Amino acid sequence: MVKAKSKAQQKAAGAALAAKRGEHDKSRLKGASKQMADSMSEDELEDLASTERDDLPERTDSD
Repeated sequence: MVKAKSKAQQKAAGAALAAKRGEHDKSRLKGASKQMADSMSEDELEDLASTERDDLPERTDSD
């Protein structure tokens, strides 16, 4: 199970997951969320998006 390393990564995964499921228009994605939607499976995105956010930093150096 993959865990998000920051709140920004968790949010991007949530947006990518919604687009992948058809809940949002994929053409509205940009940056990390667009890259995630193209390169990750729905299961991987779900793991990242479901990470608890309470103890995560807003961003990491790699975000």
